[in-house]
Amino acid sequence: MPGLPPDPPPSRLRWAWWLLAWLSLGLGLLGVLLPGLPTVPFILLSAYAAARGSARLHAWLLAHRRFGPMIVDWQRHGAVSRRAKRLALAMMSVAAVVMFLTAPRWWMAATGTGIMAVVATWLWSRPEPPGAG
Repeated sequence: MPGLPPDPPPSRLRWAWWLLAWLSLGLGLLGVLLPGLPTVPFILLSAYAAARGSARLHAWLLAHRRFGPMIVDWQRHGAVSRRAKRLALAMMSVAAVVMFLTAPRWWMAATGTGIMAVVATWLWSRPEPPGAG
């Protein structure tokens, strides 16, 4: 296909990278619908794996209207937009409330909420993309 970068060099593990890229993309897409299942980390993992296993999938992800800018910001600057940070925090909060309302033991919900708090702290420590207001 013209315009696509060449496939990565042949490797014994290329099929594993390809499989990881597609599985991560599937989980990321499920995360759009299911609260508590993260989208962004799975999409970023999919892009990372696709760069090593499928030039076509990697190019598609970079050109994607929603995912492309997020992937480029992460690859170039290790940056996450303020909008994505806010959305992630809101979804984690919803997931925490659902866990406290439905978990059979309070410590189960507290453990999940604690893990999400650590992730949220790390996420907010990431820089914002250059030029983001």
